[in-house]
Amino acid sequence: MATPIAMPKLGLTMSEGKVIAWPIPLGEHVDKGQTVLIIESEKAEVEIEATAAGILRHIYVEPEEVVPCGSLLGAITAGADEPFDAEAFHADHHRPVASADQGMLAGATLGPGGAARAGAGEAGEPAARRVGRVLAAPAARALAKNLGFPLETIPGRGPGGRITKEDVEAFAERRRALRRVAEGVSLEVPQQGTGRPVVLLPGFGIDVAAFARQVPVLAQRFAVLGVNPRGVGLSDAPETEGYDVRTAAADVASLIEEPAHVIGASLGAAVALEMAFEHHDRVRSLTLVTPFVFASPTLLAVIDAWCAVGAMGSPTALAKMLLPWLFAAETLADPRARDRVERGLAEIAGRVSAPSLARWAAGLRAWSGTRADALGGVRAPTLVVAGSRDLLTPGAEALAQEIPGAKSVVVSGAGHAVALEAAEAVNEAILNHLAGA
Repeated sequence: MATPIAMPKLGLTMSEGKVIAWPIPLGEHVDKGQTVLIIESEKAEVEIEATAAGILRHIYVEPEEVVPCGSLLGAITAGADEPFDAEAFHADHHRPVASADQGMLAGATLGPGGAARAGAGEAGEPAARRVGRVLAAPAARALAKNLGFPLETIPGRGPGGRITKEDVEAFAERRRALRRVAEGVSLEVPQQGTGRPVVLLPGFGIDVAAFARQVPVLAQRFAVLGVNPRGVGLSDAPETEGYDVRTAAADVASLIEEPAHVIGASLGAAVALEMAFEHHDRVRSLTLVTPFVFASPTLLAVIDAWCAVGAMGSPTALAKMLLPWLFAAETLADPRARDRVERGLAEIAGRVSAPSLARWAAGLRAWSGTRADALGGVRAPTLVVAGSRDLLTPGAEALAQEIPGAKSVVVSGAGHAVALEAAEAVNEAILNHLAGA
């Protein structure tokens, strides 16, 4: 019997992956547990091990191709002479999973409930917004109208970004999965794993895909909840002057039914601190990745540039601007790594509309400097993780010294995006911290 090799779903937000290489030549023997495939997903290359021994009998997807999770990539048979019908096997095992957030980009229009949404562009650089008539199948138009979804809010996976009926159904399913946190406000909270809850809070202008390299590790032991805050991804985006950090903490607290391990990065660390101040009964432990209590002039300048470039509607331009501020020189010096993180950053940073960026920037400025005197009151076991080459929040290690009993880990050679850039070191520090909390 043949064994399928499919594109795995490795994180909360992973919807597709890129085939990088087949290390085993077609027709050669492969041992169980041997690396048979290398894929790229959410800014990381991942080795896929064979789940059975045999012959790499057929390859359906060649290197450099990008396909949805669940797509059939290859097949292993017990022997070279075993009868094998490649076409029939494909029909039985090709199960691509449609994703409503595929292609969600900056400069989105408003969707149901006032949430910022984005559409999929043509091939090549992602488009910031759809212009003119939206391409959609008649059945998709009818279903979207019946459900009350403007077509421009729905990402299309068909040729040229054409919206299919399946795209509308996938979008509706994602909308039904939102969780209400306040009157008229629901948030996108993807989940993975079982066990004690671990809550992930992303930083300014990005979604929980920023934790792409932590989720698979944490989900082996915990129930991982990634919280996309107001205005991020599919989460509703109320039209207010600013998104308050304390309100964001209250939103998260309303989602937790028991004390959780709370992990926040940058602005997400500010939200995590607010939870420790105002909702300490919901916090089992704190992990603060590149935190701050005073926003540095450099951080504020980068936030202003982020908002300005985001308003121009080019996710790729935004990613190019952010790269040197988020990643250290070693990553930038590697063309392959730089290209990978630039593409990933364009995808995830682009899931926040320009108005939402401006509202979060206002909330960040309003919070900065208001909580320095409260750090001594944190009682949750706390870990602070910093990058030695972080240009945006260089005071993270000093912040740790103000929290009673806090431990700090400084990752050498890493920048502000330390959780992506030095995932193994960060994962080890987090797991050790959670084991003792």
